[in-house]
Amino acid sequence: MGNGTEEDYNFVFKVVLIGESGVGKTNLLSRFTRNEFSHDSRTTIGVEFSTRTVMLGTTAVKAQIWDTAGLERYRAITSAYYRGAVGALLVFDLTKHQTYTVVERWLKELYDHAEATIVVMLVGNKSDLSQAREVPTEEARLFAENNGLLFLETSALDSTNVELAFQTVLKEIFAKVSKQRQNSTQASAITLGRTQAGQEPGPGEKRACCINL
Repeated sequence: MGNGTEEDYNFVFKVVLIGESGVGKTNLLSRFTRNEFSHDSRTTIGVEFSTRTVMLGTTAVKAQIWDTAGLERYRAITSAYYRGAVGALLVFDLTKHQTYTVVERWLKELYDHAEATIVVMLVGNKSDLSQAREVPTEEARLFAENNGLLFLETSALDSTNVELAFQTVLKEIFAKVSKQRQNSTQASAITLGRTQAGQEPGPGEKRACCINL
C-alpha cells in the first residue's frame, strides 16, 4: 500500500488488532493511520490493513496494522492473520463487560498462533463513555500485569491515548528487535574470537585458515 520505496523505512512491524466485534478495532486503526473516525458501526467485511511510518529515534518503522474485519463474529480468523505478527492490541469495550470476560480466550488464541515473543497490549476502548463504564480500570490493569501485558485505556472517538497505545507497542517491539540484533552480533563476535584465539586448532580448522589466506 502507498508509494513508499524500501529506502523510506528500516523495519516493517506487523501488528494485529484482536477482540470482540464492535469494540472499536477498525476506528482505532483508522484513527492511528489516517486520523479518521467513523460513526457508522457497520462491520468491516474482508481482511484489511493500513500502514503508517513512524520515527523511533533515528529509525523509520513502517507499522502494518491488521484488522480482523468482522471475521471474529464467525470465529473464522485463520493462523495466516497472526503469521509474522510482532505486536498485538487486544481490545475490549470498557462499557461492555462481556467483551472483557472473553479477553483470556483471545489471549490463548493469539499465543496458539503467534510467536511467544509477541508484544501484547490490552486496550480498554471507549473511555469517552465513562458514565457507561462496566470494567474498572484497576481490574483490567491487574489482569494485564498478571499476564505480562501492556495496558492503556483509549478513545478512538476523541483520540485519547490512541497514538500512545500504538507508539508504546512499536517502541517495545523495536527494543526487542534491537536487543536480538545486538545479541546476535555479540554471538558472532564470540564465535570469531574463539576461532582466532584457539591455541591448537584441529587439522580441519588449519586447512580452512590456509585456504582463506
